[in-house]
Amino acid sequence: MSVEATHGADAPDRPFPPIAWLSTLALACVVVGGILLASYAPRRAPLGASVLLLSAGAALLLSAVVLLARLPDFAWGTFFKVFKWELLAYIVVAGMIELAFVRDHVRGSSLVIVSLSLLVFTLCVPTTAAFTVARYAEPE
Repeated sequence: MSVEATHGADAPDRPFPPIAWLSTLALACVVVGGILLASYAPRRAPLGASVLLLSAGAALLLSAVVLLARLPDFAWGTFFKVFKWELLAYIVVAGMIELAFVRDHVRGSSLVIVSLSLLVFTLCVPTTAAFTVARYAEPE
């Protein structure tokens, strides 16, 4: 079965690395870690699982970025156009979530883990969306 038969006439001929999958898995890791921390607020949360999930999420996102940076003949203009607007939206979302944690009196290492998780969260969605749009765009 040809690529056109499975994905339509406009699908790219070449395969891409699993960039969207990696960044989506990174998002899932930090969301689960954030939910775990939030379930304890304002009490002190056990940090082991959240640190592990944050580390896994950061490693997955870094892997996606490294694979993305190594793509030849990619629609970088389209990627960055989508990425910057998605990033702006998710900075606002992450800021509101951070404010909720601060107002719930989350402090110390728990707040640091939440903040770093929100950083990964803020980068995951724009990366996934921008890659998905740019993979179907014509390279410059």
